[in-house]
Amino acid sequence: MAGSATIIIVTILLVIRVPTFDPYVLDVLMPDLVGHEHAPSAFLIYCYLWHRSEAAAGRAVQLSYATMALDTGLSRITAQRAIALLLRRQLISATSVSRTAVPSYLVLKPWATRK
Repeated sequence: MAGSATIIIVTILLVIRVPTFDPYVLDVLMPDLVGHEHAPSAFLIYCYLWHRSEAAAGRAVQLSYATMALDTGLSRITAQRAIALLLRRQLISATSVSRTAVPSYLVLKPWATRK
C-alpha cells in the first residue's frame, strides 16, 4: 500500500506545474516596485499577469480590471492604477480592438533583451 501511495504522490508532483520566475523579478523588480515606487499592487499584478500568461503558453491574456481585482483581492481602481504603472514602466503591453473592449495584456521582460 505504501508503494502505491508513493507512486501517486510522485505522479501528482510531476503533473503539477509550479510557476517559476526569472531571478530578476524577485531580486530587482520586487524591491523596485514595492520599495522605490511604493506600489506593491503593481508587483502583485505583474506576477498575476506573468502566471496567467505562462498558463496561456506565453501569449497575451485578455482580462478586465474587475477580473484582476477579484482574482488578486485588490480593488478595481487599485488594479487599474497598477496596470497604468506597469504600462508606463514598459513591463507589460496592452492591446484592445476598441476603446471599450477588454484589453489583452502581454508580459514584457525588458531585462532579458539587454546584455
